[in-house]
Amino acid sequence: MGEQVQAGWRQFSLREKIGQLFVFGFHGHEPSAEIEALIEDYGVGGIIYFTRNIVDAKQVHALSAGLMASAKRSGRSPMFIAVDQEGGMVSRLVKGVTLMPGNMALGAAGSAGGVFESAAMCGEQLRALGINLNYAPCIDVNNNPDNPVINVRSYSDRPEVVGELGLAAVRGYQRSRVSATVKHFPGHGDTSVDSHRDLPVLTHDRERLDAIELVPFKMAAGETDMIMTAHVCLPALDPSGVPSTLSETVLSGLLRGELGYEGVIVTDCLEMNAIDKFYGPARGAVMALQAGADMVLICHTASKQRAAIEAVVAAVESGELTEARIDASLARIMRLKEKRAVGEALAPWAEVEPTLDTPDQQAAARHWSEASATLVKNERGLLPLRREAKTLVLWPEIVTVSEADELLTDDGTLGGRLAARMPHVTERRVGDADALHDLAAFEQIVFVSYDAAKHANERELAARLLAEAGDRTVAVSVRNPLDLLVYPDVSAFLAVYECRPLALESAAGALLGEFTPTGRLPLTLSAQYPFGWRWGE
Repeated sequence: MGEQVQAGWRQFSLREKIGQLFVFGFHGHEPSAEIEALIEDYGVGGIIYFTRNIVDAKQVHALSAGLMASAKRSGRSPMFIAVDQEGGMVSRLVKGVTLMPGNMALGAAGSAGGVFESAAMCGEQLRALGINLNYAPCIDVNNNPDNPVINVRSYSDRPEVVGELGLAAVRGYQRSRVSATVKHFPGHGDTSVDSHRDLPVLTHDRERLDAIELVPFKMAAGETDMIMTAHVCLPALDPSGVPSTLSETVLSGLLRGELGYEGVIVTDCLEMNAIDKFYGPARGAVMALQAGADMVLICHTASKQRAAIEAVVAAVESGELTEARIDASLARIMRLKEKRAVGEALAPWAEVEPTLDTPDQQAAARHWSEASATLVKNERGLLPLRREAKTLVLWPEIVTVSEADELLTDDGTLGGRLAARMPHVTERRVGDADALHDLAAFEQIVFVSYDAAKHANERELAARLLAEAGDRTVAVSVRNPLDLLVYPDVSAFLAVYECRPLALESAAGALLGEFTPTGRLPLTLSAQYPFGWRWGE
């Protein structure tokens, strides 16, 4: 660390030091009075953006400039400005930038180079908008079909594949001078509980954890700027029953000691129920720092954010935490801020705008989206669709599967994309009473599903549809490819892994034979459809 930077933070008051250990969210499209006060009073270490803070790229550029000015005005250290921009279904910023495919889509494309390129282009756009920290990539192994929060956020069910592609993403983001954050340590892939809502418990033994969950983190630990903790309980690692986020055994013993990680450890949000319900953010912040975390994330409530800082101050003053412990985390944080030039002045919007959503970025996103499209079945030769045939498209209700997801109301539908290419397309909603009315009038039917295992109306309609018109029905999954197990008798099945505009364009193109889908299953669906499967091989 530069001597000037080190000398600077050593002059901080105790509250200023502790403030640097926190990342806070706020509400609104401009800096709120509450977040301005927290910056003024403590000099917080970072800010996180959510969809509630974002209109479009131009507004984000202005927001970042305003927050940077607030820190400078208050004489505070420059802040990390963070976001969850994983790609695909977990993307906070979508207007005015090129949105890259999500992890499972990139896993299906199967190219580490493609992951690197996608992350680098995403990082370039984030950095231009003042965002210097991405809470991505997710490197959880997708080995539980009932997982409500990870699923398509994972690259694969193969630990080595997740590690290889996750490391490529880390390198891509950091090539663009955006700190990457691998998450959720020590693994959130094999849970059936969303930690936003409760505390998941993984009962696997240490041998299993070493063979599966920990593999990607071991691969990334030497390069990633940050690692985010998981609010999960793993008795094999810490029999006390505390979540990993609050476990000294997990953070200091396993992550720092055994894995040798020297970067910044950041918690997931302490307002998630896995922590809030049992400890509260204030007590959780003290326990997380005791355990070995460097930064504490509290995303939503100003009163809880202030209370958490004061709880840590009180813990130091009482001797429960030492100032040396605070200084150790602060040194890591300030070293990283210096390395990534956090606080570097933003270029004017007139210079930034031409670098966003460029033809090259759009072409790369389109290429990797098309490369991810996976034709799993085509037993009756129903694909490609016949352009002149009367076509019925059955479109599902698109809802959030987890609190991490972001849904857009203007993404459009697959029927709309097909109607732009074909003269005789009718689209109905899966939940409509007349969804299956007069099926005999249609020569081909496209049934679209979105996590069908979780939606009874999709399962019921699929069963009726296949019974009445299975000989001319094609199924398309626009999220979880495990949908095929809900309707295994369908004769043609295409997976595109996300319900975003580009994925829907790719689905339409693949259905009509505009390109040959070359994606491979990034996870095993069944013995018949293993990892790496694609139709025709």
